[in-house]
Amino acid sequence: MLGPAATPVGLILAVGVTVHVLLHKREVAAATAWIGFAFIAPVWGALFYFMFGINRVVRRAQKARTARAPRRPPADQHPVHELPDPFAALERAVRRITNRKAERRNAVAVFHDGDACYPAMLDAIAGARSSIALSSYIMRDDGIGDRFARALLDAQNRGVAVRVLVDGIGSGYFSPIKRRLDRMGVPAAQFMHSVLPWRMPFLNLRSHKKLLVVDGTVGFTGGMNISDQNLVAQRPKHPVADTHFRFEGPVVTQLLDVFAHDWHFATDEDIEGERWFPDPDETEAGEILARVITSGPDQDLEKIRSVLMEACACAQHSVKVMTPYFLPGAETVSALTLAALRGVRVDIIVPQRSDHRFIDLAMRAHIAPLIEAGVRFWLGPAPFNHSKLMVVDKQWSLVGSSNWDMRSLRLNFEMNVEIYDEALALELDGFMTAHQKTKLKHRDLSARSLPVKLRDAALRLLLPYI
Repeated sequence: MLGPAATPVGLILAVGVTVHVLLHKREVAAATAWIGFAFIAPVWGALFYFMFGINRVVRRAQKARTARAPRRPPADQHPVHELPDPFAALERAVRRITNRKAERRNAVAVFHDGDACYPAMLDAIAGARSSIALSSYIMRDDGIGDRFARALLDAQNRGVAVRVLVDGIGSGYFSPIKRRLDRMGVPAAQFMHSVLPWRMPFLNLRSHKKLLVVDGTVGFTGGMNISDQNLVAQRPKHPVADTHFRFEGPVVTQLLDVFAHDWHFATDEDIEGERWFPDPDETEAGEILARVITSGPDQDLEKIRSVLMEACACAQHSVKVMTPYFLPGAETVSALTLAALRGVRVDIIVPQRSDHRFIDLAMRAHIAPLIEAGVRFWLGPAPFNHSKLMVVDKQWSLVGSSNWDMRSLRLNFEMNVEIYDEALALELDGFMTAHQKTKLKHRDLSARSLPVKLRDAALRLLLPYI
C-alpha cells in the first residue's frame, strides 16, 4: 500500500516529513498535501519539502527584528483617532493587528507609470542631503536602472549615506544591477540570497517591497519596480502600467523603519541616527491619516490578509479592488463574498492579460462562487496594469506592493499603506472605474470547453506556489 515508502529509507523520510508537518504547518490543506506527497514519493517529497516547505526564515527574522528597538512607542500607548463609524472600528482593528500607530499630518501624491514617477524619484535623490534608502523587488540594469545607479553614486559622492536592497530572485539571481552598484562602491545587498546550494530553500521567500526614502522625510512606495518596461509612454516591447505614491510626513518614519529592519536582516548592519531618522513629531506635511502595514512569513504572518478581510467586513457601500493577479485563499474569497451578499457593491479589476498567462487561466477556475454571489469582475485594457489598489466606501484606501494572491498574502515580505482620506479615495476610485472596460460574466466561464476547464482547474491547484 505504501509503495516506495515501504522501504526503510523511504519510510524514515516519509515519517520525518510527517512529524515536521504536524508540528509546524498551520494550513490543513497544505499539511495534508505535503504528507501525501512524502508517502507517495518519499525521496522527492522529502527533497521538495526541505527546499520549499520549511519556513527557515522565522528564526532569522525574529532575531533581526528583536535586535532593534522600535522607532515609535507601541500603538496602544497612543490615543485612538476620532473617525466616523465604521472606520473607527477599522482603525482600531488595524492598530491591534499591526501594533503601529496611525500617523496624522501626512501628504500623499499619486503617480501613474514610470514616466511620471521616475523623474520625481530621481529629483528626490538629486536633492538628498543626508540619506537615501532604496528597496526594490525588481531593479533592472537597463536605461532607467542606469539613471538610478548614477544618481545614487552622485548622491554618495556628495556625502549622502546610501543603502540599496534588491530581492535575490526578483532582480536576478546574479543581479546585474547589484554587481554594477558594487563596482561603483554604492552599498547594496540582496535579500534572501545565497550562492550555496543548501541555502536555495530561501528562493521561495521574496521581498516584494518597492520603497525609496530620502532624508527620512520623503518616501515613495506602491507597486512599481525600476525597469524600462514601466516607461509606458516610450512604448517598450512589453509595457507595464503601474501606480506609485509619494508620502511626506510622520508616516515616512514607518516606511524607513521597514527598510531598516530589512537591511539589518540582509546585512546585520543597523542604520541609526539623525541623518536617517529625523524626529517625526516635528514633521507636518498635511492632514492625512496613514499607517504602514507589513506582512511576511515571520511575526507579520498574514497581517495584510487580515486587514483586507477586516476592510471587507467594515464596508457598507462599496469595495473596489485593482490587482494584477487574483488568486486569494478561501478566507479572503469568503470576506468578499459575504460583503457582496449583504449588498455591498464589490468590483474587482484585473488585466485582460497579465504577464503570467497561467495565473490568468487559474483565476477563471477560482472566481465562479464570487460572481454567483454578486461580485463584479472587470478585465482592464492593455497595457498590462500592475497597480495594487483597494478603496472602501470611497473614503479608505490601501496601496502598496501586495497582490491579491496567496504568494503575496502568505509567502512574500510585503508592505502596504492604509490611508484615511476621502479625496485620495475618490481619485483612486475614479482611476479604477476608468479601467472597468469588459465585464467577465458567469456565462463566459461556463462557455469554456471541458478540456479548458480541466486545464484551468489543474492550474488552480498550484495557487499556493504561483
